[in-house]
Amino acid sequence: MAGLGKRINSEESTNMVIPEKQNRIEEDSDDESKVEAVNVLAQFKAESGDAAGPPIELPLTLSKDKLQLILNALLKQEETTPYSFFVNENEITGTLEKALEGAASEEKVVSILYQPQAIFRVRAVTRCTSSLPGHAESVLCASFSPDGRHMASGSGDTTVRFWDVNTETPHFTCKSHRHWVLITSWSPDGCRLASGCKQGQVCIWDPATGKQLGRNMTGHKMWVSCLCWEPLHLSKSGESTHLASAGKDGNIRIWNVFSGTCQKILSGHLQSITALRWSGEGLLYSASQDRTIKVWRAEDGVMCRTLQGHGHWVNTLALNTDYVLRTGASTAEALMKAQPQYAEKSERQSIAEKQYRAAMTISGGVERLVSGSDDFTLFLWEPSRDKKPIERMTGHQQLVNDVKFSPDTRIIASASFDKSIRLWHGTTGKFLGVLRGHVGGVYQLAWSADSRLLVSGSKDSTLKVWSMATKKMEMDLPGHADEVYAVDWSPDGQRVVSGGKDKVIKIWRR
Repeated sequence: MAGLGKRINSEESTNMVIPEKQNRIEEDSDDESKVEAVNVLAQFKAESGDAAGPPIELPLTLSKDKLQLILNALLKQEETTPYSFFVNENEITGTLEKALEGAASEEKVVSILYQPQAIFRVRAVTRCTSSLPGHAESVLCASFSPDGRHMASGSGDTTVRFWDVNTETPHFTCKSHRHWVLITSWSPDGCRLASGCKQGQVCIWDPATGKQLGRNMTGHKMWVSCLCWEPLHLSKSGESTHLASAGKDGNIRIWNVFSGTCQKILSGHLQSITALRWSGEGLLYSASQDRTIKVWRAEDGVMCRTLQGHGHWVNTLALNTDYVLRTGASTAEALMKAQPQYAEKSERQSIAEKQYRAAMTISGGVERLVSGSDDFTLFLWEPSRDKKPIERMTGHQQLVNDVKFSPDTRIIASASFDKSIRLWHGTTGKFLGVLRGHVGGVYQLAWSADSRLLVSGSKDSTLKVWSMATKKMEMDLPGHADEVYAVDWSPDGQRVVSGGKDKVIKIWRR
């Protein structure tokens, strides 16, 4: 096994490595570090910490492609899986030696962290294929359903609108709210859309018919700015049954959407709640203008702990499992259609849970939370384990508007009024880079399904697509006549939707 790396790269080892070593010895016999930097003892490890075979000796001239071959051989996989490799948190994009940055030693075993990449590749959107008028006021939210077959938007004109993504035309206009629609949220099974408005009402809609399901759910004394659904694999009925809402009154309400009744009211925040997440472990996370994040047990409403550290309003939250909680059920739906034996709701729920557990394994078995604040900082937490943050992430010069984990959980992207987007390591919170190009504050971000691209919407009226390979702008997408408040990338990777102050919905494609 120790010679596996050498066999993969035998030609380079014979013709390049040994003569290079001899030349270095002759040129400078005192420089021992140069002699030692020819080979390294390394071991491949998954994010969970499990080792893929014993330590093996590798030439430092090995490229990423050669590492792929070695790892697939060690894992004994019939199908070749693409991987990303990391050493000391540095991604290996060229040779192993370059990633080590001179820290190689033959006496120490170097851990090479590997993480599977998406097999499919999403291509950057390049043009606006449709500009869809209809809303009479600013578009405040717009998003695709988990399977990408539907798209919905909410506006200051008090309506929720559904759009046909295939023909890129208006589908349904839904009227029940009496004030601005501030937030919309798709159920994990894609069968319902929830909306919340400035008057404190929550409505549930059927995307297939555009009709309201049940009555308006009332109880909030002020506007509703946060909505999140119970993850499908936690539902006892096998359907998306429960919804949590929160807003300016500082209370969280958990609703049964079938009966339209409020089952629990969670009180504890002193000011407006600005963000809400329902984790796959059954915990609710709420961020507030009172500078705290509270952890609740959704089952009985008990507050587990309070996360403190921010010096100003906490604006936004993201979980490293957000993407799989959004799309896991649609993956199950696709499997059910392909294989009718999975037709039962319980089977769909089981598949959704397997998707979630697989994502947790990739991220090391830990659900992580990141928070962004008006104090210009972000914090990375493991809130189910500890109330102390893993890392305080500084660098933004103005308040943080949005934060998102990449679907593969490897990168955190944060958007700020300082006109920049910053990238952070998804496990450690270490700063990775900054994306500059916008000339106005950045409002919202959305990742492509393969984690290779990021799209941003800005106060400068443009969208921009960024490449994670180059850490540079891939496409500049002007077209809106005013500020862009909302962006989303469809889970199938085909489309980006945007909306904003010009009252127009735009669809962008390749």
